[in-house]
Amino acid sequence: MSGARRALVTGASGFIGAALTRRLLADGWEVHVLLRDSSSTGGLPPAAQLHRHDGSTLQLIDIMRAAAPDVVFHLASLFLAAHQPQDVERLIQANLLFSTQLAEAMAACGVRQLVNTGTSWEHYQDAAYNPVCLYAATKAAFTALLRYYVEVHGLRVVTLKLFDTYGAGDPRPKVLNLLKRIANEGTSLSMSPGEQQVDLVYIDDVLEAFLLASEQLATQAEAIEEYGVSSGAPLPLREIAALYAQVSGKPLAIDWGGRPYREREVMLPWHSYRSVPGWTPKVGLAQGLALFHQA
Repeated sequence: MSGARRALVTGASGFIGAALTRRLLADGWEVHVLLRDSSSTGGLPPAAQLHRHDGSTLQLIDIMRAAAPDVVFHLASLFLAAHQPQDVERLIQANLLFSTQLAEAMAACGVRQLVNTGTSWEHYQDAAYNPVCLYAATKAAFTALLRYYVEVHGLRVVTLKLFDTYGAGDPRPKVLNLLKRIANEGTSLSMSPGEQQVDLVYIDDVLEAFLLASEQLATQAEAIEEYGVSSGAPLPLREIAALYAQVSGKPLAIDWGGRPYREREVMLPWHSYRSVPGWTPKVGLAQGLALFHQA
């Protein structure tokens, strides 16, 4: 549509990126999506304009120039809760090299507004900097690189540090899908003792945070801002499982303590964050779990 704001979305083949693409289109944006050659387009609406990245910086500059976005939403990443030595190259490639290429392309094309995606796992034990794992360290490292582009090329950035996200149709192999499987199949599951607190934010609320962040970019006082996207009400995993059993109407056969906590388990989520101004989560956990289970 004429006069529509233009967005470039990375990571649009993922659960959150695809949902954001659909939401932006529904809100009247012109949406361009940037995908690797190997990425699936199955969850993307046909109205999204697709660009395939060959891995080079120069081609990414050409894509940026063609898309000419008002705002870049950067969600592409490789998430690994724990890495093996053979994963190091993939983590650096996805979370540092590609992200820096994206910032370079923005600088080269005069695109200034970026909504970046980080993780609450950059703040183990509520520290200002203490990554839980190498994945979180690469996300924090890109934030440091971004400061160069802010200072030298005038980028304006909001980084949204996500806690646990979920929603209807979420295919990711996360704990809620394990609970859903054993509820539907009547099977059992060995889990940790379950005292770690988990902060679950429903996808619709996550999308609102991204949209508010994009609106803020033009007027924010600082060139780079960071916010946590949290429910504000984390619960022990045991209580989340009990609530899931209640909303699903099915008992869950869980062997609590049947497996150990993983190394550097986050027992208490990061809490020294600021929220996006004007944003509050609206979907309560019971409602969100019911929507997730019914999908």
